[in-house]
Amino acid sequence: MIEVKNLTKSYGKNIAVSNATFTINKGEIVGFLGPNGAGKSTIMNIITGYLSSSEGTVLINGIDILDKPIEAKKHIGYLPESPPLCDDMTVDEYLNFVSEIKKVNKLEQEKDIEKIKEIIKIKDVEKRLIKNLSKGYRQRVGLAQALIGSPSILILDEPTSGLDPKQIIDMRSLIKSLGKKHTVILSSHILSEINAICDRVLIINKGNLVAEGTPENLAQGMNIDGKIALKVEAPEKKLEILLKNIKGIKSIVTRKTTIEGILDVIVQGDVGIEMRREIFYSLSKADYPILQMRSIDLNLEDIFLQFTEGYKEE
Repeated sequence: MIEVKNLTKSYGKNIAVSNATFTINKGEIVGFLGPNGAGKSTIMNIITGYLSSSEGTVLINGIDILDKPIEAKKHIGYLPESPPLCDDMTVDEYLNFVSEIKKVNKLEQEKDIEKIKEIIKIKDVEKRLIKNLSKGYRQRVGLAQALIGSPSILILDEPTSGLDPKQIIDMRSLIKSLGKKHTVILSSHILSEINAICDRVLIINKGNLVAEGTPENLAQGMNIDGKIALKVEAPEKKLEILLKNIKGIKSIVTRKTTIEGILDVIVQGDVGIEMRREIFYSLSKADYPILQMRSIDLNLEDIFLQFTEGYKEE
């Protein structure tokens, strides 16, 4: 388990992280989201002990990362955005080198490495020089070094950066499977990736923790404008005039479909206004058939933008 309390990191007058407090429970896969420069990597570097905090504490399974860094780091496997690989070593040589640095028991070292190579699926390149590996395999080797020593916590910073679509899918699947035995913190700019892998998200903006929870819970708790998608058989101009006269509707976007006379419509309304009943009655009275009507649910991208671009003061 990771406990972060009142974490602050400043560089002179520049505050990179401000009073962040959160807990990551055993067995969770938690995603860190935020714009570039929001403070995600700074928080991750403090958790791993690579940076010290200006204020606050980080406990790794109850151990203070600053007071007992060596003991705390035994519980952590870290994959930076650019994996710390030795290009002139083979995969086997590098993993043995990392094992020695981490002081893995000599009797268990070979067995540990063989098991990791099977899990990460790099057995077929074990004798190759790292500099000759593809980007995808290099990321896998980086993930393998994070697993050496059997850490209970994995911290992954942009693990799919630079990978092609198939490699991204493979890496996502791998991280998801690792989450069955490890607590995982994952930082990524790819929102669909966070949504597909993580149990919970933490959103960081300008050094502040601005939201945390599942995407579903965050969406339910946000006070945002309602959106409704319609498919209507009606003249475009007349439909727009009719909808604009309905109380609470703020904006209307219409688009012609491949079927003559059928329109796709997105209606956005004021906060707390229930529009569906009034839309139904108004269009029925005008004899404009509603072929489809549904509420548009927030996705993770909507939530991210709401919290990081300040659409609402809340």
